[in-house]
Amino acid sequence: MKKIILIAYALTCTASLYAGHSKELKLTSPEGVHEVMFRQEKISSSVNEIVYQVKYRGREVIGSSRAGLQLDNRTWELALARKINQVKCWMDNLEVDSVIYQPAVNKSWHPLYGERSTVREAYNEATMYLSKKDGSNYRLNIEVRAYDEGIAFRYFFPEHPQAIFHKVVGDLTEYTFSPGAMAWAEQWAQAPFEHLAINDIKQPVERALTVELSNGLWVALTDADVDDWCLTKLVASPTKQNTLTSVMYSPVDIVTYYATPWKVIMAADKPGELLEHNDIIQNLNPPCEITDTDWIRPGKIMRETTITTEGAIATIDFCAAHHIPYMLFDWQWYMPCTSHDGDATKVVSKLDMLRVIAYGKEKGVGVWVYVNQHALMKQMHELFPLLHKWGVVGVKSGFVQYASHRWATWLHDMVRLAAENKLLINIHDEFRPSGFSRTYPNLLTQEGIRGNEEFPDATHNTILPFTRMINGAADYTICYFDKRLKNTHAHQLAASLIFYSPLQTIFWYDRPSFYQGEPEIEWFENLQTVFDDTKVLEGAPGKHITMARRKGNEWFVGALTNNEGSAQSVNLSFLDKGKTYLARIYTDGGDKIKTRTQVKCTRLLVDSSQIMQFALKPGGGAAMQLVPVTDQEIKEYKKYKGQVL
Repeated sequence: MKKIILIAYALTCTASLYAGHSKELKLTSPEGVHEVMFRQEKISSSVNEIVYQVKYRGREVIGSSRAGLQLDNRTWELALARKINQVKCWMDNLEVDSVIYQPAVNKSWHPLYGERSTVREAYNEATMYLSKKDGSNYRLNIEVRAYDEGIAFRYFFPEHPQAIFHKVVGDLTEYTFSPGAMAWAEQWAQAPFEHLAINDIKQPVERALTVELSNGLWVALTDADVDDWCLTKLVASPTKQNTLTSVMYSPVDIVTYYATPWKVIMAADKPGELLEHNDIIQNLNPPCEITDTDWIRPGKIMRETTITTEGAIATIDFCAAHHIPYMLFDWQWYMPCTSHDGDATKVVSKLDMLRVIAYGKEKGVGVWVYVNQHALMKQMHELFPLLHKWGVVGVKSGFVQYASHRWATWLHDMVRLAAENKLLINIHDEFRPSGFSRTYPNLLTQEGIRGNEEFPDATHNTILPFTRMINGAADYTICYFDKRLKNTHAHQLAASLIFYSPLQTIFWYDRPSFYQGEPEIEWFENLQTVFDDTKVLEGAPGKHITMARRKGNEWFVGALTNNEGSAQSVNLSFLDKGKTYLARIYTDGGDKIKTRTQVKCTRLLVDSSQIMQFALKPGGGAAMQLVPVTDQEIKEYKKYKGQVL
């Protein structure tokens, strides 16, 4: 059950209601970037409606839109013989009692890991209090926060003296855009993208949903703190133009008091700023609840594909040699692995699990195992302690149900149980993050992405950073040596940086024997998976993206282009001024490079005053590691002089 953090609202901090507008809530973010207004409108003598608007730097991004929930409590009302006037919509006869403004918050905190080592948390907050005057004692609060990164609001049910149980059957929240808005939409978490006008979104689509407005602004719609709710998607309203309405996958039965997930609206001048500002999702989740976190270590992971002792030993040796701290046994290490008849406490005979785990410990390589939902449902309470006893460090959960309230709650409880047994988690298939890794950082990553194992094209990959990646980490599963790839190997190198995942899967379909000494593999050896700073340097969905991430005093840069290719400039002004760096550069070299991957490896000296030029081939990319130069390297390597790489 979600833990609700109740804030005591000090009367001394209560602001006066705006004169003549006692039904309104108005908030502006600390630096005036975002503005939101909630108000009550009287539709008829007996019907009220709550609507809201959002502005970005004074420009409207969400027009007047409905807010609220639909409840159906008739069964328990009848059971308790309560005579309550039934209205068409549960929200119809709610009335605003007051609006209270809380003190501004301005602080920062340090996540256990992330895309940034310091997260700023600054917002203004207010609550709109509503109740029914029909003797039912029903109450609803709308809690609103204004961050410079975006607007967030949620619905809160105070404890009810009689109505302990509430059944939420619909989400009435709508999002109205100006005409001409276009969205990058996908119908399920691993679907291809469609570029659609708002009115053309006829089937429910996933969050985060990124929308380009006709005035050039960008908006992302997502949610946060979804650990005790159901999947909610968005679809075009059947009655209102240019309006999206919310679609709940299932009803949600709650016990008051109770808070829904946060709804998040982010606006920006450039699409890359939406990704840069996604810390708002973490800020809307509770702090870490794991006391001892020393065992939670991000890193890279390689899959072992033979499910044999010999294959595992060889893979561990490869991982140890190439600085990959984890190895995964995917499906079929227990059988049958997609049936309720499967038993994940018994290992197939060709694999000596305990020997492999012991060998991995000697080499500094931890072992993960895949467990299907069938086995998790049946035996995770006995399985997780057993896996911990064996020395397994993490579990990749496969084919898990997620969308309904029941399964969403079950899935988050599974992560909690794993934490009790000091097991890391990677959730695969349809689940998408909403910031739960802040509260339970043993959840290192999740899929919820059309990743490399489905071999998407390069254009698809240039959409992902501006859409799916706003939600948080994604296990894209790099299939580096696979012949089915639809993009270049330099594109693959860059993807491992751009698609953030504290547990970064590389060599998904590969084996140690596939490696033939390709020199660019040093990129994977040096690559970090969590960072101190992240910048989106340039990009637009469907076209290209260039990102830079810092770990300590080193920078990693990745650039992806679409199926057509592009010329890209990388401005190095993010580097420390007055310092020289050695740039280890990886580009698509073509037939001149005699390795099968055709990745060209170049080393040049650069500094913060320079702008580097890249010619990215169709489906191509570039990756670059920038490290402070040594005296020996200054003598050994040439300076970059503006040439196209």
